[in-house]
Amino acid sequence: MVGDLGPLDRLTERAQTLAGAWAGRARGSTTVGRERALLRMFGVSGLDVAGRPLAWAVIDRYLAGGPDRLGGGIVLPFAMALAEYDLDPQRLALDVASGAVDLGMEAALLREPDRRAIAEEEAGRLVAAAVERIDANRTARAELIDVLGEARRPWVGAAIGEPDLAGALDEGRAAVDAGADLLDVEVPIGRELSDRLRRAGLDAPVWQPRAGTADLTPEAIDQAPTGSQRALGGLRRALDEAAAQRRGYVRLGIVPPPLGMPESAVVAGFERIDVARSDPLGEIVDGHVAPDRALADHAFGQALLARAGVTVAIGPGPLVVGPDLARGVPSDPAVRAGRALALQLVAVAIARGNGLPEDQILIGGLTPWLVDEPDPVARAVGEVALRRALFPELGLVFEEPRSAGSATAELWPALVAAIQPAGATAVIVRQRPDRRTVRSTRVASLVAADVGSAHEMGLLAGVALSHARATAEAALRTLERLADDGWRAVVGEGPAERAQARLGEDAIAERSDNFDPLARELSRVG
Repeated sequence: MVGDLGPLDRLTERAQTLAGAWAGRARGSTTVGRERALLRMFGVSGLDVAGRPLAWAVIDRYLAGGPDRLGGGIVLPFAMALAEYDLDPQRLALDVASGAVDLGMEAALLREPDRRAIAEEEAGRLVAAAVERIDANRTARAELIDVLGEARRPWVGAAIGEPDLAGALDEGRAAVDAGADLLDVEVPIGRELSDRLRRAGLDAPVWQPRAGTADLTPEAIDQAPTGSQRALGGLRRALDEAAAQRRGYVRLGIVPPPLGMPESAVVAGFERIDVARSDPLGEIVDGHVAPDRALADHAFGQALLARAGVTVAIGPGPLVVGPDLARGVPSDPAVRAGRALALQLVAVAIARGNGLPEDQILIGGLTPWLVDEPDPVARAVGEVALRRALFPELGLVFEEPRSAGSATAELWPALVAAIQPAGATAVIVRQRPDRRTVRSTRVASLVAADVGSAHEMGLLAGVALSHARATAEAALRTLERLADDGWRAVVGEGPAERAQARLGEDAIAERSDNFDPLARELSRVG
């Protein structure tokens, strides 16, 4: 027992109501990211002759024919062209990107019932083959775990920092040799996000090969960054070899960029990724992505991840300061914590609605800025207690802040070692840890587990209790404001927010064609 933490039942009810309304609309929409992902499922990969990502170039060329094309999707026109020209998907994609084939003509053929039937059959065949590959990887994961076994939870994770495949392989091997159970990799931003950031006058990070790299062909440059599909495939193979040597399965996780969830989900299924970050609410607040776009992208991605057996990690909730900027008055720690908790609640409810079962969902246990607040230990105890009460069946992830000062870097591991709940902590992710760091993290978790099994959790008191109650109240107010005022309750409504378009808001449409071979395949028992 932890005592009365506040209006928890009302929090859950409010979050589920919001999630139901938003997720239902999202599943009925499509985005340019979703359409690119479908092409990736068909086998379209690499670059076109101009050095652009091929799936991106195909979608860009097709949608240039009119804004109404997005709602109808590219699947049937593309499948119609495959049947008409007797080409494989990669060759057809190259021809579409170059302008040699106009999919608008194929879309017109779909008005003829017999032609449409041919296109539907071809699209269904391609989707079924892709899902079969995903199912095979899910089976392979289960079989490898049966043979090799796996580490006792919590797993110690290592965030890979090297920017290219060669460096990531070296860093990954060192982490596994040190005892890491999971490697966490950031996926590089895609062409769409890069272009949108530049048009908005913002910096778009561009990957560059390390000095001395000999192979500078466009294909090598595209596939060499850590987090690309080629790099992830290489890491997967290297981890399997290391796992066989140490007789324990090693997991591979990814952190997709904004606007990148649909394609990342396809890659996760194709390359046997084990853990993927998927947090549409965080993408809306932190990534400045249009809400409808983020929700639709993650609805597609989470449905695919559920089928692939990939564990989905949802963050602890973003730092919401938009309302404070609009008022010109900073909020107190409990208000910031409550806003984060509210959005985490909604994100979990959305994930469940998109088909993810409880055993495939993990949640962030601590917000990264908590260690900089007054009384961080007591507040952390209160926030972890709240999450255990609200999400009793979900494992917690404690992720070391990526950029932290020396004081934070010293406090964070000690804090997590002290407050991680026994039996509920799933993963502890460290930033590029060495052997000593991995060892100390594992020892701390074993001690925490033994301490937790030796007594029952007591009642909260003092700052921990007052912070937990205030956080729950602030979370409820946030959910109520979201219901009444919409997204401006968390993104703010100041002049800067009103003047700047949110990323991707022009790249989503309600689906105007009810043909969905992917939904049909995903509904079948894998």
